[in-house]
Amino acid sequence: MTKKILVTSALPYANGPLHFGHIAGAYLPGDCYSRFQRLQKNQVLYICGSDEYGVAITMSAEIAGRTPKEHVDLFHEINLNLFKKLNFSFNHYSRTTWKGHAETVHQYFLDLLANGYIEERTTEQLYSETDSRFLADRYVVGNCPRCGYENARGDECTKCGASYEATDLKHPRSKLTGASLVLKPTKHWFLLLDRFKERLLEWSETKNWKPNVINFAKGYIQDLHARAITRDSTWGVPIPLPNTEGKVLYVWFDAPIGYISATKEWAELQGAPEAWKEYWCEPATQLVHFIGKDNIPFHAAIFPAMTMGQNQPYKLVDELPANEFYNLEGKQFSKSEGWYIDLEDFFQRYTADQIRYTIAANAPETSDSEFTWKDFQQRCNIELLGKYGNLVNRVLVFAHKQCGGRVPNKSDLQPLDLEFLDNMQRLVAEAAQSYETFKLRRASQLIMELAQLGNVYFDAKKPWQDAREESTRERMETTIACCLESLKLLALISFPIIPTSAERIWKMVGYSSALSEQEWNLITQAPLPTGQLLEQPQILFQKIENEQIQQEMEKLKPATAIIAPKPQEFSSLKESIGIEDFQKLDLRVGQIIEAVPVPKSKKLLKLSIDLGFEKRTIVSGIHLAYKPEELVGKKIVVVANLKPATLMGIESQGMVLAGQGHDSLEVLSIANLAPGSVVS
Repeated sequence: MTKKILVTSALPYANGPLHFGHIAGAYLPGDCYSRFQRLQKNQVLYICGSDEYGVAITMSAEIAGRTPKEHVDLFHEINLNLFKKLNFSFNHYSRTTWKGHAETVHQYFLDLLANGYIEERTTEQLYSETDSRFLADRYVVGNCPRCGYENARGDECTKCGASYEATDLKHPRSKLTGASLVLKPTKHWFLLLDRFKERLLEWSETKNWKPNVINFAKGYIQDLHARAITRDSTWGVPIPLPNTEGKVLYVWFDAPIGYISATKEWAELQGAPEAWKEYWCEPATQLVHFIGKDNIPFHAAIFPAMTMGQNQPYKLVDELPANEFYNLEGKQFSKSEGWYIDLEDFFQRYTADQIRYTIAANAPETSDSEFTWKDFQQRCNIELLGKYGNLVNRVLVFAHKQCGGRVPNKSDLQPLDLEFLDNMQRLVAEAAQSYETFKLRRASQLIMELAQLGNVYFDAKKPWQDAREESTRERMETTIACCLESLKLLALISFPIIPTSAERIWKMVGYSSALSEQEWNLITQAPLPTGQLLEQPQILFQKIENEQIQQEMEKLKPATAIIAPKPQEFSSLKESIGIEDFQKLDLRVGQIIEAVPVPKSKKLLKLSIDLGFEKRTIVSGIHLAYKPEELVGKKIVVVANLKPATLMGIESQGMVLAGQGHDSLEVLSIANLAPGSVVS
């Protein structure tokens, strides 16, 4: 039965160019899933667009000497062009500055206000009398309230590491103009998220999401509190109330509503203005949000709460396949530090299918992963060229030479042939299950397993020998017919990940229609027609030489020099102890199953830790170094026999071990040992 599936990828912030780290989290998985579901003949609507409001954009625009509108226009086009180069199949790519977006945001706001979920409050904020405006944290510098450092940021001191509210700074001033700032009362509107706790927790119990997603979501819901949803600014969706000039809705409030407004824009462009309701207002529709792990709070708690509190029958998310972070050569992508890949340069040398496959094959589904140039070379040369491309080329070249360039007849199938055909169907079925359950890494492996299966079969059957004698030509033709079936199925299961190459194979085995228009099950069941004319084989992938990779690595060397760590000053060693003192410590492997911020503290996290034999609560001062969602699932080292201590009203039953540098902190982690294992 055909299903309606609404797929979204997190709206990219139009404040800079995207990189492959972004693509791995929310976009390639969404595109592959959408392509697969279309082959299943489901009604798929894949929606995305630019998130274009917020203080960060106004700040970046001012620094660049552009208006906010000029700024978002620039990066909207840059990012849209990247998606086109990567061959993404959005049904519509919108932007939150289109005129219809504000209408939907206002509907949410006014419904929530009328239903008692929004409250007006007056607070004191930093104000520039010189510039006649309130300034957000990002715009503020001043003297650190702890160490006195004169250029401390609005929320954190980069010298001593202290965290605070911007209003705690001594001698605060504008980061842009240097003007002195004063505290001034201002009116804002707060969303009372704490009133949704019970409904959200009950709803979350119905979800079978990945453990890192659902555990973090439940922890976040437990600590929900009222949050300001307005800013003093002129760049944003205005508040739909009288006498509120200079007040706009906070970008985190309006951005997720952009999924709905983008769908409305899509419907208008189709000439069917009400068609969006078939996706957003039909309970049977499946809603899938593809996001990075940093967006879990908004999609698993805040946006669902907002939707619960308004009056329209909008869908709540069904599936939330959040992915972890994707890094570059062991570090986070950072254009400011020169640690990035120039995408214009990249696409002059390499293809979209090469990077799509490389990212999918190492997708950060359950833990952080990374792009390395060596891995990229090996994926392209050994897998795409050596297994996948090699099978396609050798089979088609042989078919043109020995079978007249047509699909030969299969006859007198022997056990080896039957086993080959059965194994192909098994791999295709498993590939379908992998796509259905958001497992791109496994789908990538299955593509290569099918290619390898074909290569092994071709070698085992030795059709070149059978072609020499008339008496064995029939067996040769059966071999090639079976191999051509493998190419057809290879095109099918690889289409969601490497669509350009898959379409080329589809055409090479003789089809004139587009593979994207076909049905998965029909392709798996219907054999290639005997006598179908084959196209001439084409080379799908070029070899990447060592010299190319060396050149790519050289481009990162200047960046490495820029961000090389400064020499550290090490603290003196403590007094020597005997082995008997060390043996008093009971160090155990613990796995973090939940991590939530401790209220009123910027450093402390409340961790729920599985020690194998029991679960404990530990309060740890690692919040400045780790976001809570980064820790869920991590195996760490715990001092298990430390006397309990009460921190911020919470009993802490142990200590997490971590390394401390001059300006960094890193938790000690364990890869393979089970929770409860002794560390000595």
